[in-house]
Amino acid sequence: MIRRPLRSVLLPVALLLALLAWHNRVDLQAFPAILGAYSAKEYCSCRYVVGNPAAYCTAYVEQYLPLSALVDEPSARRVTARGLGSTQSAQWLGPRQGCRLLPQAAPLP
Repeated sequence: MIRRPLRSVLLPVALLLALLAWHNRVDLQAFPAILGAYSAKEYCSCRYVVGNPAAYCTAYVEQYLPLSALVDEPSARRVTARGLGSTQSAQWLGPRQGCRLLPQAAPLP
């Protein structure tokens, strides 16, 4: 008879989770950049491609994932988003091109 059934179940589960995390470590390291990039691109598309008001686009982007900062620069039509320590920017290029992620994020004020 097993004396500690909870420990005998949790230990293999914890070991399996650790092995899964190790196997997917590259993808897990990329996730913080994905959060900022997704938010910047979605906000830029909502605001400058579709033409929705800023308040609507802010609520639309933040309903999915929490951000630490979201900066809209209407004069440059550029959006910068920071989430999980990563900062990414997207800029509107024109009516036919839409929004594109910028290679390097602009610093947040």
